[in-house]
Amino acid sequence: MKSPPGNHFTIKPTTMKRLTTVLALAVVCSGAKAQTGDSTDVKKPDTIRIGNIVIIKKKGDGKKSIDINNDYTSHSPKKKSRVKTNWGVIDLGFANYTDKTDYTAVGNYLVNRPGYPAINGNDLKLRTGKSVNVNIWFFMQQLSLIKENVNLKWGLGLELNNYRYRSDISYKEDGPIPYSNGQFSNAPFIFRDSIGFSKNKLAADYLTVPVMLNFATNHKPGKKPFIISFGVSAGYLYSQRNKQKSEARGKEKNKGDYDLEKFKLSYIGEIGLGPVKFYASYAPKSMYENAMDIRPYTFGLRFSN
Repeated sequence: MKSPPGNHFTIKPTTMKRLTTVLALAVVCSGAKAQTGDSTDVKKPDTIRIGNIVIIKKKGDGKKSIDINNDYTSHSPKKKSRVKTNWGVIDLGFANYTDKTDYTAVGNYLVNRPGYPAINGNDLKLRTGKSVNVNIWFFMQQLSLIKENVNLKWGLGLELNNYRYRSDISYKEDGPIPYSNGQFSNAPFIFRDSIGFSKNKLAADYLTVPVMLNFATNHKPGKKPFIISFGVSAGYLYSQRNKQKSEARGKEKNKGDYDLEKFKLSYIGEIGLGPVKFYASYAPKSMYENAMDIRPYTFGLRFSN
């Protein structure tokens, strides 16, 4: 049985699409309206962070927008380093030594001048105020062992010592022996010279590595910490020279091997407040390889940043 012509209708495809769109919009609008109800409204945060991404919700002119910021950076505190470094530390002080030599057992290292007393300890005494020590430390580092109160400290630098003599003695690496009628020596020696010097010094320079145990107190901001350190240093002798000044010969600087020990081991220490400290060192063994028993020491002020 066919339907009457007057009751028959058809829905075009375009009309069906429009109806579907309208229904979808109605559902979305009703959901949005339900979320704005007074009794069930829950205010959401304006920003959301997901890892290093920040989503920022902005409201303005009745419109809602979402911005994504990828520039978020974590500001977690940096871990404090346990190692501190000081560059260019300078020591200014004095150099001297204790003389324990038995001059009767020195042998041919000392050459005496006929008609004059034999060379003894008085001839190797120094001009105290003019015998200087200068140390140039390329760096000094310390490793915190216990809350910066106990530290291990080490460095590397040059140790420069100038020993100014009172008497007129000279160093020779080898060569003709004075006052001996042409005898020759293949070994270094010291002799009493026949002229007077207005300046006469022995320079001994070392490349040195110090290692110390450091104790420090009072680390409060704005306060100068009190520190005390002690340990040992090992030095390698890289230069030795006898520098002299006289009217007869003018200025002379003689470099050579004068039978000094190539390595020096010293006890060292420092004490002070802030960047200025008092330092000292003492070598328990002789600075000479032969029977001369001369043990050097230094003391002075240390300047660091």
